[in-house]
Amino acid sequence: MKLNKNLARFRNYIINLIVPALILGFMTGTLTSIFVLLYKLCAKYVTEFSEIAYTFLREHLYYIPLILLAFIGLSYLLAYIYKSTPNLKGGGIPTSVGILRGIITFKWLRNLIGIFVLSLTTFLIGVPLGNEGPSVQMGTAIGRGSVFTFAKKHKAWDRYSMTGGACAGFSVATGAPISGIIFAIEEAHQRISPTIVIVASSSVMFANIASKILCPVFGVSEKMFDIPTLPTLDVWEYWIPLALALVIGLFSVLFLHYYKLIDKLLIKKLKAIPHQFKILAILVITLALGLISFSFISTGHDLVLDLFENKGTVVMLLIILALRTTVTLGASSAGITGGTFVPILTLGAVIASIIGKALIACGLSSELYTIILVLGITASIAGSMKMPITAIIFSLEALSCYDNLIPVIIVAFFSYLVTEIFETKSINDVVMESRIDSENEGKNQKVIDTYVTVQKGAFAIGKQIRDIFWPSNLFVLSVKHSKADDAQVDEHGGKAIREGDVLHVRCSTLDESVMKEELIAIVGAQEIVASVVDKV
Repeated sequence: MKLNKNLARFRNYIINLIVPALILGFMTGTLTSIFVLLYKLCAKYVTEFSEIAYTFLREHLYYIPLILLAFIGLSYLLAYIYKSTPNLKGGGIPTSVGILRGIITFKWLRNLIGIFVLSLTTFLIGVPLGNEGPSVQMGTAIGRGSVFTFAKKHKAWDRYSMTGGACAGFSVATGAPISGIIFAIEEAHQRISPTIVIVASSSVMFANIASKILCPVFGVSEKMFDIPTLPTLDVWEYWIPLALALVIGLFSVLFLHYYKLIDKLLIKKLKAIPHQFKILAILVITLALGLISFSFISTGHDLVLDLFENKGTVVMLLIILALRTTVTLGASSAGITGGTFVPILTLGAVIASIIGKALIACGLSSELYTIILVLGITASIAGSMKMPITAIIFSLEALSCYDNLIPVIIVAFFSYLVTEIFETKSINDVVMESRIDSENEGKNQKVIDTYVTVQKGAFAIGKQIRDIFWPSNLFVLSVKHSKADDAQVDEHGGKAIREGDVLHVRCSTLDESVMKEELIAIVGAQEIVASVVDKV
């Protein structure tokens, strides 16, 4: 009898979790890989054309009035698009995180096409935003599209598939598959569960298999950077990553407060100014800086490569740091489409380059310059984005730091520690929260309390509470198991949910109908009678 029960449990585990995860992972991962590789190819050519265009404009300044007229028209168009489709605004990672947590709603096909086109427009103009954020958001959209197109009757898999798509988009964009999986745990959901790991791993696996096959076809590199061979730090040189961590950790704190200052200025202090004028201001500033030097603008990818060749004086790098920080944060606050991962990574590299040049001038071996740059990039990811584990894995995968594992851990840990001491949030969380507060201003939340019964064949069966993506702000207060299973109350969700279980849930929501639809997708079709506890 016990053997039959174990076999039945194993069969249900395979059918209800492994098979759907593999099928959706294959569809989402493969489609995301194709789309992101095409996007990377387009971004490469658009960025190259942008640099050529700025060179041309420097030599033919009489075309500037025409460019300004074009910018005015584009600003009005972008303002209209962002008003009608708010999820196309700003960085792709904060938006994707909001979607994956069930906080932000979107239409997947419109989002997929819109992000592709609008971010390429950003690269053409040269606004200092990157392509990894849009890649994550496009993967998120493809994840939803896979469920809504091929698995309409299984919408409870929606956020899992989107998570897989986001991870696949990150891994293909950066060439760091393990980092893509860790992204789901550390940043997207900030928790670990078997279901999240299985879905993320499945999507990333198929995405990177497709990437290896298709990269030669598309003529793009799997790697984000071609890093030269790095020297290995000796134990007595471990003060270098510690010093970098402290400096870049403090910069991360200032970076966040600077964003809040700019965001407050643009969103609150200048609230009366139409959105199109704020967009136009960013475009004009970008144009002005690009006419001086292309290093002041664009994604930052080529700037990082130049830094590895030890180009640029300390004074020039300080100017680049100040200007790129201001324009990147201004563009993000204004909602211009593009990612902040590479720009933040670039700022870390610039700071590290300045420190490296100063240390070399004081007698440090110039051979250590490249490892200082890589450690600066790692510290920036760990500090500004509050992703220390992702930063460590990313530095091993994408930055070839295999022989410097301990220095990488030191720089990530202490950079993160500095931001924790100052109680600094991730830039992604702050951007997401600011946007949600702005979009939901004036709306009232309902606090709803109800009981639901797990129906036969429901998605929740066999899963623990921690494994399920419940509607945003929904809490399972208790689980009452059916009498056939010796009725008991499990307030902490330590056991698997079974058919017939009664769940006591409470949720704070702006849209009761959407919340009920998501809940039914998890526990099965039934009439949900909800009582409103309070309005916030």
